[in-house]
Amino acid sequence: MQGRLALFDLDNTLLAGDSDHGWGEFMVAQGLVNRDEYGTRNDAFYQDYLAGSLDMVAYAEFALAPLMQHEATELSTIHKKFMQTTVIPMIAPKTQALLKQHREAGDVLVIITATNDFITAPIAEHLGIPHLIATPTEVINGRYTGKLSGAPCFKAGKIDKLNHWMSLNGYSIEGACFYSDSHNDLPLLALVDEPIAVDPDATLEAHAQSHGWPVISLR
Repeated sequence: MQGRLALFDLDNTLLAGDSDHGWGEFMVAQGLVNRDEYGTRNDAFYQDYLAGSLDMVAYAEFALAPLMQHEATELSTIHKKFMQTTVIPMIAPKTQALLKQHREAGDVLVIITATNDFITAPIAEHLGIPHLIATPTEVINGRYTGKLSGAPCFKAGKIDKLNHWMSLNGYSIEGACFYSDSHNDLPLLALVDEPIAVDPDATLEAHAQSHGWPVISLR
């Protein structure tokens, strides 16, 4: 019998920050994109996300466009620097202890995130989480096209992605827990048996308190 699913949002949940927004800031800092134009749009998209009004396809294509300029080996080198300078310092202090707890319980650990798989696959690997469900990027002949290869893993779209993943891998949502910080994840939080709000935004915190959901901090 397979273990139960332990589902984790990534940004502002396992991370004490947002890797997607952080990637944009990193590219600006490294001189890989125009500081004024790209930085301003990156910040505006992030505010839309916080407000729950983000056009995920538009944002993903904006974030992916710079990848088209680089070969895969270059991108790997760039991402390694991003991990060291931005992501690893962003890992929430209590994240590793929580992941260890679920591993020891025999749970199946899965990151399910709206952030694209280019950014998040190395993060999942670093955290030792074997399964990643993310917004899929399109790669043709070894190069990123700047487009998505499927629907975003965002809001109710997380449920669609999870259902597809479970059907392919033989898992059930029965008994599953899901950790998230964001009201954008309310559809999936409402579906699982054990929803947990982690350092939640105000909307999620109010919803969690009114529904008796646990509220924890990993910071």
